[in-house]
Amino acid sequence: MTEKHLVTLIPGDGIGPEITRAVTSILQAANAPVAWEVQTAGADVLEAEGEVLPRRVLESIAKNKVALKGPITTPIGKGFRSVNVALRKALDLYACVRPAKTLPGIKSRYTQVDLVIVRENTEDLYAGIERKVNDDTAESIKRITRGASERIARYAFEYAVKNNRRKVTAVSKANICKFSDGLFLDAVRTVAKDYPQIPYDEVLVDNLCMQLVINPEVYDVLVLPNLYGDIVSDLAAGLTGGLGVAPGANIGTHAAVFEAVHGSSPALAGQNKANPTALLLSACLMLRHLGEAACAERIEGALLAVLKEGASLTFDLGGRATTQQFAESVIAHL
Repeated sequence: MTEKHLVTLIPGDGIGPEITRAVTSILQAANAPVAWEVQTAGADVLEAEGEVLPRRVLESIAKNKVALKGPITTPIGKGFRSVNVALRKALDLYACVRPAKTLPGIKSRYTQVDLVIVRENTEDLYAGIERKVNDDTAESIKRITRGASERIARYAFEYAVKNNRRKVTAVSKANICKFSDGLFLDAVRTVAKDYPQIPYDEVLVDNLCMQLVINPEVYDVLVLPNLYGDIVSDLAAGLTGGLGVAPGANIGTHAAVFEAVHGSSPALAGQNKANPTALLLSACLMLRHLGEAACAERIEGALLAVLKEGASLTFDLGGRATTQQFAESVIAHL
């Protein structure tokens, strides 16, 4: 009998528990060799324990080294900036990996998008180094280091090698941010020399946004500092159908968290209407990370069949199926 991987499962809040139930039922039906250690976090936990992200959650992920996470609402106006940012900082999840690929049956203006955004996750403006100078002026510091830049660049090139990608493109605004983005670019160029088999080029972030709208097929793996990566990731998701079908992974040296990158949609909570596709695709990324590629491919094949048929789509995809009906349809195609 195949030994199961123990994985921390964080259902989240809002629509999180519903889409998490759908995804875990699909993985169970596919005989995915995964056992769950459930850890609650989010708005309900805040009321009960006084924290959105209790220490026990971080300890569980650190122990198991892999987590699947549903969306979590970040309280506005208090506490830390984001649950996701807190997870990344606490566990040093330095690489945010966001594939964006055209899916059958999903309405989009584009038909051949196949991008992977590799975003540095630990510094830049997201480090939160800012201050209020006076009532009319505030400052934020954009911190870029060579160590973090080389680390994310190496991850991007290693990803390209392992996944047979055709090119790596570094994205910056080095013509204006000459010291910070200039350092990032210099670090990526240094790492690129170690991978002569992978074509490498560079583009300014504003030009990239225009080119992605005009001709997204030109690009393959994009490596970016934190802020640009955040923006371009959502832009790329828009090319392929939106955040409802966008998977995400946050990878570190000692742990990895896989998550649906969309919000918790509290207004939809409890209605059995939410689309579990993004979380399911994230679970497939997780299975590949665990060395269970065959299982991931089987689940993805069933999902793509459901999307292509179009008979069991959730409301956001133009259908009338419930969350559970969508999951049952995927299970029927396994």
